[in-house]
Amino acid sequence: MLEKIEALLKEISGLTANSAEEIEQLRLKYLSRKGEINALVADFRNVAADEKKTVGIKLNELKQKAFDHINALKEQVEASGATGEAEDIDLTRTPYPIPLGTRHPLTIVKNEIIDIFQRMGFTLAEGPEIDDDLHVFTMLNFAADHPARDMQDTFFIETSPDDVAKNVILRSHTSNDQAHYMETHQPPIRVICPGRVYRNEAISARAHCFFHQVEGLYIDKNVSFTDLKQVLLSFAREMFGADTKIRLRPSYFPFTEPSAEMDISCHICGGKGCGFCKHTGWVEILGCGMVDPNVLEACGIDSSVYTGYAFGMGVERITNLKYRVADLRMFSENDTRFLREFEGVG
Repeated sequence: MLEKIEALLKEISGLTANSAEEIEQLRLKYLSRKGEINALVADFRNVAADEKKTVGIKLNELKQKAFDHINALKEQVEASGATGEAEDIDLTRTPYPIPLGTRHPLTIVKNEIIDIFQRMGFTLAEGPEIDDDLHVFTMLNFAADHPARDMQDTFFIETSPDDVAKNVILRSHTSNDQAHYMETHQPPIRVICPGRVYRNEAISARAHCFFHQVEGLYIDKNVSFTDLKQVLLSFAREMFGADTKIRLRPSYFPFTEPSAEMDISCHICGGKGCGFCKHTGWVEILGCGMVDPNVLEACGIDSSVYTGYAFGMGVERITNLKYRVADLRMFSENDTRFLREFEGVG
């Protein structure tokens, strides 16, 4: 990869342009989502662990060089008046160069997660952020006295003490999308549900009152835990590299039985143990399990005929693992210095 980076550095240094149209073509070729530099970024996961630091430094140098050189060409063209015909000039435009924008890191990672599962046959399903207790909790097998119903966890908009199903709340997970989908569709069902969720928590470097999730659901005849494990292994290797290992640990969720939490081998140290993985060699990334028959029946699906699995992950968590962002608050503060670090990535 170092040879490719050096070749691109030399190529970019010699770029010239005589019009705004030519500059846009250069930007698309090198800095767009499907550009040559982003292709190298995507291939970075396959670099050997002992070469990642060297390759990463050169890759960042390449991105900055391309951005600076193309911006310099743009300024030259604008200064020379070769931006287009006279009637196309906008006299109200600011004289200062307008910097290129970038996709938000959470959007970049969310799109990558969705793309991986769509290639495995999952379709996209989205639902309301403001929903009722019935779809957020009751249909998902949450008991009436479950702690998640407590106002310390859930934002309630309207409450009905006499009929809990009429409570209006901000959803605390995207599983409500699955409840809506199962209620209106019969198996086979294979959907991925991304969205923003809300929980009444103190804002800190490790927690926020809103964050983003992506959940998946597959229901059909003869679906097994083995199917779930294989799908999650494929996802982990697509997202974090072909050498990634996974392990499943028993857990508890009201809507799945059996339930598990999934860890991946630490991609920083290769599973040997480091400060990032707390010297265990493993990092937790999601929860999963087989859909509880009570959930299927509550949604109008015959549990004697169909089985299924579900999984859910936090987009912020995956983004932290990929880019090592230490403070969750940075995702919502719109600090352009932070966002500028992701130029050319998405």
